[in-house]
Amino acid sequence: MKIKENCRVISQECIAAGIYSMWLETGVIAKEALPGQFVSVYSNDNSRLLPRPISLCEIDKEKGTIRIVYRIAGKGTEEFSQLKAGDVVEVLGPLGNGFPIDEVKGKRVLLMGGGIGIPPMLETAKQLAAACVIISGYRDEVFLKEELEGSGELYIATEDGSQGIKGNVLDAIRANGIAGDVIFACGPTPMLRAVKAYAEEQQMECWISMEEKMACGVGACLACVCQSKEVDGHSHVNNKRICKDGPVFLASEVTLS
Repeated sequence: MKIKENCRVISQECIAAGIYSMWLETGVIAKEALPGQFVSVYSNDNSRLLPRPISLCEIDKEKGTIRIVYRIAGKGTEEFSQLKAGDVVEVLGPLGNGFPIDEVKGKRVLLMGGGIGIPPMLETAKQLAAACVIISGYRDEVFLKEELEGSGELYIATEDGSQGIKGNVLDAIRANGIAGDVIFACGPTPMLRAVKAYAEEQQMECWISMEEKMACGVGACLACVCQSKEVDGHSHVNNKRICKDGPVFLASEVTLS
């Protein structure tokens, strides 16, 4: 169930260059949200009609709060970064399909996050508990390290080699001899393409969360589609709507161009 709510900002902080963490108080969204889903956050500037999709980093159902961690990528997210405790922002959610937590119980899950694809791995790791290994890939500056360390076995890769293994998430896996049964991954398309190929090579089940620019966020406008093996019942072509059918897909079901 998705709902549009006016959510109160509880706190906000800059946790890395251009990366912000915001806690929001919600009514229903937190109670319904699942790891891997996202919300659409609306601007308070009427000239910006379309909301910005942001993945869920943490969910506290008891307190009715959600945490979003996002990168400033334009005027909309720059506006969000100026919000302070007590401010109100309109949010639609929870949206999309999350990671299949229940389907992988008893299996060793490798959580691979790259860049701004790292935040959704935190709540996913918390719900998987001890059954996961987290591999996070950064360009340079590391964020969410302490939270991730508290939620699972953490390995880090940085492009500049400043922390962990120099390279990407797959370099970290190979360097540390990490093995598992299932992969959950979120990050930029080149990373997901490499992870999908690795999963096929290792004959591992692999679920990927795709990052894409969106418009409506509910599957009506077809602005965010990817190629799929199956014919979509909505568009009647070999496409999947990332916002509605995803953002999480079984890697073998979609084509990463």
